Amino acid sequence: MMQPACDTHVHFYDHRCTVAPASMLRPPDATPADYRTAQASLGTGRIVVVQPTTYGLDNSCQLDAMATFGDAARGVVVIDPNARPEDLARLTELGVRGARFHMLPGGAVPWEMLEAVAANIAAFGWHIQLQLDGRELPGRLDRLLRLPVGVVVDHVGRFMPTVEPDTPAFGALLTMVDHGATVKLSAPYESSGTGPPGFDDVTRLVDVLTARAPDRLVWASNWPHPGQVSPPTAAELVALRNRWLPTDELRRRVLVDNPAALYDF
Repeated sequence: MMQPACDTHVHFYDHRCTVAPASMLRPPDATPADYRTAQASLGTGRIVVVQPTTYGLDNSCQLDAMATFGDAARGVVVIDPNARPEDLARLTELGVRGARFHMLPGGAVPWEMLEAVAANIAAFGWHIQLQLDGRELPGRLDRLLRLPVGVVVDHVGRFMPTVEPDTPAFGALLTMVDHGATVKLSAPYESSGTGPPGFDDVTRLVDVLTARAPDRLVWASNWPHPGQVSPPTAAELVALRNRWLPTDELRRRVLVDNPAALYDF
C-alpha cells in the first residue's frame, strides 16, 4: 500500500499559549480540528508541525497539537544551545526531527547559535530548518555547508523579492541542494512579485529545482498562512501543487518518498 502524502509545514495557534515578547505575528487560533478540515481537501495524511515565531522557545503548543495526530505527525522545534541531551532525547521520542532557525524579524534564535545547536542535535539525527531572505545565501553558503547536520530551506528559498534562476542567490541555493540540502516547495506568496494564481516568478525557480533535484524537495501548505490577508484556499493550493508537480512520479517523490525519509516516518 502506498504511504500517505505529507504536508511538511503547518503551524498551530492557541490563545492560551504564552506569546513571546519579540513575536511579530499573533494570528487567531488555528486548531488541529481546523487543520483536519483543510487536510481532507489537500489529500495529505501526514503532517510536520513547525514551531512558529509567535511562541519563541516555548514549543508546548505545537507539541500538544502533534500529539493529536499520533504517529502521522513529526515536529520541528526551536531550541537554543542550552537544551540538554535528555531534553533532546525526549523531544525525539515525541517525533521531533528538526531545529528551526527563522532568520527574519521575530525569530527567537540568532545566527550566533547556529553551530552550537547543530552540534547538539547531530547525535539525534535532526536537521536544521532554515528560513531567511534567500538573497543572503551567497554570503552564508560556506558556513551552512560546514554544518554537521542536514539543512532544510523553507519556501523555495524565500528570496525577498524573488530572483531569476540565473542569479548568484539562486545559484547558492542550488549549490546547497547539490550538497544534500532539501528545499520546501511552499508559501510562494512570501516572495512573489507576480502573485496568484500561478506565482509565475517563483514557479520558474520550482521548475529548475524539480528538473535538477527531485529527490531533494518536499511540499508544504504553510497552513494557516500566518500574516496573509487573503490566504489561498485548499483548492488553490492543490492546483498550484499540481502545476509544480505535474507527473505521478514527481508527486510520489515530493509528497511521499522524500518526506518519509527526511522525517523518519
